[in-house]
Amino acid sequence: MATPATIDLIGVAFDGWGRSGAQARAARALREAGLADAFAGEASLQPDALYAAPTPARAAGSGLMNEAALLDMVEDVHRRVGVALAEGRFPLVYGADCTVLLGAVSALRDAAGRAGLVFADGHEDTTSLDSSPDGEAANMEIGLLLGLTGHFAPTRLQRLLPALEPAALGMVGMRDSAWRRELNVASLAERGVLLHTAEAAAADPAGSGRSAAARAAENSDGWWLHVDVDVLAENELGSQFVPGDEGTPGGLTWQQLTSALTAALGVDGCRGLSVTIYDPDQDRDGSDARRIVQLVGELAPHLARPSRE
Repeated sequence: MATPATIDLIGVAFDGWGRSGAQARAARALREAGLADAFAGEASLQPDALYAAPTPARAAGSGLMNEAALLDMVEDVHRRVGVALAEGRFPLVYGADCTVLLGAVSALRDAAGRAGLVFADGHEDTTSLDSSPDGEAANMEIGLLLGLTGHFAPTRLQRLLPALEPAALGMVGMRDSAWRRELNVASLAERGVLLHTAEAAAADPAGSGRSAAARAAENSDGWWLHVDVDVLAENELGSQFVPGDEGTPGGLTWQQLTSALTAALGVDGCRGLSVTIYDPDQDRDGSDARRIVQLVGELAPHLARPSRE
C-alpha cells in the first residue's frame, strides 16, 4: 500500500490587483517548475479553485481592490487549510499574494487555538483599510489579522478576524520604512512585535529566523511560516514587483533567506507554510520559478511531518 501523502500542496490562482495573469498564474508556473518533486512522493497536489471574475477596481463600501475574488479566495484557503490540518497533513499554500494569510492563519487558529506567525517579507503590511491609497489587501493583511484595521471590511472577512495576537508574531526582512513614513503608518515594533529589519536579518539570518519562530511558538498553540519573495533583494529575484513597488533598495540574498527559514523551522510547532508574490509574467525564462522551487526543496526536510496513529 502506498504511504499516504503528508503534505497538501494548495495552489491559489489569484491576483490582488484583479489581473488575469501575473500572480494568478504563479501556482501553475511553480507546478510546472517541479514543485511537487521537492517532496519525493510525500505531497498531494490539490486542484486550484475557481473564484469570482477578477475586477481591477475598488469595491464600493469597503474600498478593497478586486473584492469579490478576494473574499472567495480567503474562504477557500481557510477551508482547504482547515481540512489539511484536521486530517493530519501539512498545508503548503503557494501562488497569489500575502492575503492567503487571512484564510490560512484564521484556519490555524480554528484548528489549534492560538495561532502564531513567522512573517518573512519586505513589508510590514499594516496599511489601514480606510487610508489605503489603492485598496490592495496585500498591503494590509497583517493589520487585518491583528485587528488593527477592518472596520469597513465586508462581513465575510470580518467573521474570520482578528486571528493573531501581536505577541505571537515574529517578523523578518522588512525594508519599507520610507513607504510607511509617506503614509504615516507606524512600525509594529512600536506595538511590541518582534521585528528584524532586512539589515538585521542580513547580519544574522539564522538568529533572526530562530528568534522570530521562538516568539511565535511561545505565544501560540501552533505557528504558520509565511515567505513573501519580495523579502529578497531585487537583484536576487526579479519577478517580485507589484504596481508602485519597483526600485526598493536592500533585501536578503537567497543564502540569507534560506538560513533564516531553516533556523525558524528548527523551532517546534510549525503547522503550515505559504510562498507568495512571485509573478511569472516577469520571469520569461522560468528561472525564478525554478529557484523558488529549489528553496522549497531545501526547506522540505525541515518541515514537520504530522504524526499518524
